Amino acid sequence: MRFVRLIPGVLAAFTLCAAAEQNPIAASAQKKRLVIGAGMLLDGLGHVLRDTRIVVEDSKIVALDPKASPVDYDLRSFTVLPGWIDLHVHISWSFGANGKNAGQDETTQFAAYQAASNAWLTLMAGFTTVQSVGSPIDAPLRDAIAKGVIPGPRILTAIQPLEGQGEKTGTPDEIRAFVRKQKDAGADLIKIFASQSIRQGGGMTLSQDQINAACDEANKQGLRTLVHAYKGAVRAATLAGCTEVEHGTMATDDDLKLMAGRGTYFDPQAGLVIENYLANKARFLGTPGYTEEGFAAMERVLSLDRDIVRRAVKTPRLKVVFGSDAVAGAHGRNAEELIDRVRDARVDPMSAMVSANSLAAEAIRMGNRIGSIAPGYEADIIALDGDPLKDITAVRRVTFVMKGGVVYKNAARGAIPTYAGVQP
Repeated sequence: MRFVRLIPGVLAAFTLCAAAEQNPIAASAQKKRLVIGAGMLLDGLGHVLRDTRIVVEDSKIVALDPKASPVDYDLRSFTVLPGWIDLHVHISWSFGANGKNAGQDETTQFAAYQAASNAWLTLMAGFTTVQSVGSPIDAPLRDAIAKGVIPGPRILTAIQPLEGQGEKTGTPDEIRAFVRKQKDAGADLIKIFASQSIRQGGGMTLSQDQINAACDEANKQGLRTLVHAYKGAVRAATLAGCTEVEHGTMATDDDLKLMAGRGTYFDPQAGLVIENYLANKARFLGTPGYTEEGFAAMERVLSLDRDIVRRAVKTPRLKVVFGSDAVAGAHGRNAEELIDRVRDARVDPMSAMVSANSLAAEAIRMGNRIGSIAPGYEADIIALDGDPLKDITAVRRVTFVMKGGVVYKNAARGAIPTYAGVQP
């Protein structure tokens, strides 16, 4: 088992990023009270509101008042909704200086700059909160964004995942110690690999006792668990009381019903992650874990991924949440997964929106803070050029991004600011 360590070069790089831009976030002074006009508003809970105005004070929404004035941002020509939440990204994964996949273990200053760029692209795409599931760079990036050093989405991170290798992973007691170490290192959740990659067949790599130990200890430590699981590992993670199951390809209908009955959150992917790998095959091929055989397996499994999403959304009471599994090449294109779900897996467009708003917020235990447009919630607000309920490709056209009351993007006037606060 490996534990996170601080990377001085990475921390220095994040500091240099901030110095180079004169800390644009801190410099973006805004009015204490702002009013946003919305002709069509999706509240994140599945409701459509018409002709209203959102009143923001500091970082919070304080009222929905159709008569509030003066209007500071007129978004009546757009669809307004809460900032999206992506429950599965690898925010620091990038292509290295040689153009090839650098994965999660690259800790150079170049990698830090790439991670900062990934964060910016993700925010500009309308994702104001992400859950990044395992990299040494994640924690300093999370903290730099939270302190206003650099712009990016709110980040929750697993830091270092528990990687299943059967008995080599450790005894249940050793796994419990690993979980406690992760908490001490500042992890927001525990990421567990209970299966092989789908490129290797997806077989189980942890025993039921090992999964039980990991999820039980995380619960005792007040941490959520996110389990990479295919086939039989889906049932094992659900029986262990883990919080969220990822992927789930080749799970049975009985497995889906079990998750629904246990209240387990389920995050299947309908296409983006494999589509991105195939589009960037030359940049991944030959790097650790990526072979010709693995790519052939991904091509075969794409239809199975869409099938699991279709079956999941038809399972009563199953909480299907949104995660893109964005790796190098996919950052800033996270919303393509929403398109895949609606277009290819026949998910209802409103359900797709809710999965990336209030339901995703609930899954990360932040349902009383983000994921909805309502008084008392963080002012994480985005706008789309188009109606995603009629044309899901509108999710590609993000014209406005506010996170915590700060405007980072406002293309409503035909311009996108380079940095936060340039165009109020």
